[in-house]
Order: sequence, then structure tokens, then C-alpha cells
Amino acid sequence: MASPDGASGVGGSPEETELSITLTLRMLMHGKVTAGGLGTAREGQQRPGWGAMLEHQLLTSSARITISEGSCPERITTITGSTDAVFRAVSMIAFKLEEDLGAGSDGAAVSRAPVTLRLVIPASQCGSLIGKAGAKIREIRESTGAQVQVAGDLLPNSTERAVTVSGVPDTIIQCVRQICAVILESPPKGATIPYHPGLSLGTILLSANQVRGRSPPQ
Repeated sequence: MASPDGASGVGGSPEETELSITLTLRMLMHGKVTAGGLGTAREGQQRPGWGAMLEHQLLTSSARITISEGSCPERITTITGSTDAVFRAVSMIAFKLEEDLGAGSDGAAVSRAPVTLRLVIPASQCGSLIGKAGAKIREIRESTGAQVQVAGDLLPNSTERAVTVSGVPDTIIQCVRQICAVILESPPKGATIPYHPGLSLGTILLSANQVRGRSPPQ
């Protein structure tokens, strides 16, 4: 999920050193949101939306944003770059989600609608995120004000879990920063099988049975 190879850290503070580390963050997002928006950017249409936001992010930072292909309800959005660039991308996504949630209101709402992001993290790193007796995740909740939940089950056909973060964009950004700090300090153990939405176990078993059922060459 992260690599220290890009760290310069020459004469810089710990925070500056952290911002120079290369980070990859994976998130689960609804396909209708990501596909439609990215399509707008690729087709060069002028209608503002997710496509324009992603294209702007690509132009204003070194972060690389990719969205998995497919027609399933959810897709994986992958953001790669320096931690500073990744956090700015997460910030833009969080504020865009909030904007979309409030699009149907008259703008006079007293409270801001909570936004939810679903991070996808190797299960071997979730123990460090939770901490002994849940101490670390409790600390993150209390210090940021965001709600954080680590799924107990693995995502289908993978060794990853979903980590759900909810709150207003400001709290989500701080929460994601703290989660990434933990992840950077605790690299994944063993091989990671990434989650691919829409890949069912039945499809895998069917493919395997077809291979087994073939007659050997004569």
C-alpha cells in the first residue's frame, strides 16, 4: 500500500518526510458515480462533475487516479502519489461527495450531511489499525471526530478488508491521514490478494473445473 522509496527526508521534519513517501490508497465507490464522471472527462464534454474533478486533480498534483473497469455496482478507485498529493485527492473526493449529497437541498441546512468513504486495506494491517483491545481505532475516532469501522470479514476472494470512514469532509481527511500513518508504519505481511468487485467465487470455480475437465492431448 505504501513505499518509502520516494522519501527524500533530507533536513526535513518528520511531517515533511512523511509527505514525500509514495502512497497507494484504494477505495470502493459506486460505479455510477465513478464511471459516469470519468467518462465525462474522457469525452471532453463541458458538463461539470466527477470527470472534471478528477481531471483537475491530475493536472494540479502528481497523484495518479485510476478506476477499475466493469459494470458491477462498485468499483475500485486507486490513488497513487506522494502522501500530500493523495490527501489532496481524498479531500477533493470528500468535498465533491458532500456537494452531491446537498445538491437537492436549498443550501440552508444547518448541519452538513455526513460523507462515507470505504477504504480497502490488507487484512494483515488491520490489526495495527485496531490496536490492542481497540485502543488505536478508538484514539483515531476521538481525535478526529470521524466514525471508523473495520469489517470483520474479508472482501470476497481477497485478503483485504473494508474500512468505512464517515463524517464531514474535514474529519474524514484527518481520519484518513491517521489511518495512512498507521499503515505506513505497519507494512502488509505476506502476499496480498487484492479485491476485485464483481469477481464471484462461482466464476472462479467454473473456470477451474473447465480446466480440470479437459481431456489430455492424445
